[in-house]
Amino acid sequence: MFKSASDLIAYLRDHDVAFADFRFVDLPGKEQHFTAPASEIDERTFSVGVGFDGSSIRGFQEIHESDMLLLPDPATAFLDPFFADRTLVITCSVVDPSSGEPYSRDPRRVARAAEAYLRGSGIGDTAYFGPEAEFFLFDSVSIATSAHQSGFEIEAEEAHWGSELPGDGYSIPAKGGYFPVPPTDKYQDLRSRITTLLVGMGVPIEVHHHEVASAGQTEIDMRFGTLTEMADRVLKYKYAVKSAAAEAGKTATFMPKPLFGDNGSGMHVHQSLWKGGQPLFYEQGGYAELSGVAMQYAAGLLKHGPALAAITNPSVNSYRRLVPGYEAPVNLIISARNRSAVIRVPMYFRGPEFAKAKRIEYRAPDPMANPYLAFAALLMAGLDGIERDLEPPNPVDRNLYSLSPREARRIKTLPASLDQALDALEADHDFLLKGGVFTADLLESFIALKRQEADAVRLRPTPLEYAMYYDA
Repeated sequence: MFKSASDLIAYLRDHDVAFADFRFVDLPGKEQHFTAPASEIDERTFSVGVGFDGSSIRGFQEIHESDMLLLPDPATAFLDPFFADRTLVITCSVVDPSSGEPYSRDPRRVARAAEAYLRGSGIGDTAYFGPEAEFFLFDSVSIATSAHQSGFEIEAEEAHWGSELPGDGYSIPAKGGYFPVPPTDKYQDLRSRITTLLVGMGVPIEVHHHEVASAGQTEIDMRFGTLTEMADRVLKYKYAVKSAAAEAGKTATFMPKPLFGDNGSGMHVHQSLWKGGQPLFYEQGGYAELSGVAMQYAAGLLKHGPALAAITNPSVNSYRRLVPGYEAPVNLIISARNRSAVIRVPMYFRGPEFAKAKRIEYRAPDPMANPYLAFAALLMAGLDGIERDLEPPNPVDRNLYSLSPREARRIKTLPASLDQALDALEADHDFLLKGGVFTADLLESFIALKRQEADAVRLRPTPLEYAMYYDA
């Protein structure tokens, strides 16, 4: 929206903007913010930065080294459509004031460093990413977790479990939500509202629709963009979805698996490399019209898939989604048109006239992932495959869920739990450290946070355990 700090400052003055809202993301990927009167914003805000307490942010500083700076990026600014007062939101990068350098644990720094590593490698100059972040819309959710009670209850007007209650009779069964028209699809207007808001926030949208699961599962597809730009958009996307849902009296969740027995929410990530304005992933006659470079890139993703899972699927709940039978792939294989493989090659269009659309889709990630870290890790894994001239396993163009046990054992799979994924990341992360893109201290902090999450779940009995074992 703005090319420079001076352009943004002029806009604040000329359009009666009351506040500037500074936003950044913590290590796990949750957006944070604070707000200042627009009258306090000047050139120094963008050259020197704005101070904040880094010790209160997950994965950042200790209390004895808490002072940190935010450096606003004018190109990310947009007018907030939800605040009562006219407010300009600006995404920021984090700076360590002791060195004046970008903060090593700032996820946005990692994304920008990955793009710089690509340019320095000579392989390409641009990485395009297109994530498909799914979510659920519910009417309400109640959550209880304490020493003496545990459970949740979801109400959703579309849900199949509410079909016996008074209503209009139009409900969606489990796995039956793909593309129904209204009145069965009850969220058309809300999806359109979110789409309109996102476009106004500078996020181009290609399509929106109901997804496969019951109870309001939704997908709104953003147009692809460069790596850091796309990660910025994912944060805007989540903010718009949650805020618009709240505005409509609903609640939205990006949990990968909020419902038992139904499809979960993924964040399939489409990727391609370019150089000098030309796509690098297309080759006529190649498998699924993929170039050798694309196959090497895919090989890197598959080679490092278990370690990547800790970053692309970073919650205990993530691994309740990654099970066979719910369109969530677990098999580390490449396949054309095949949604049961971790890497799918879209084949809607063929031929050299569609070379610019050639890409691969990495289907394992979910929207709990910090997009800056996830996209950077995927790029670094792919580049490692190119640099080491790796070859992927032979493609399997079959439904991988229907393989015999003997056939299935030949194919490597993703980890079955967050603990296993973290073990894999501890054992395999050198590819992430290349060029200082990720740092050892960032990974150590990230792994420690995620170990704490896994421990918190492991230590607590669940309602199902009471149902299974109480009368033992």
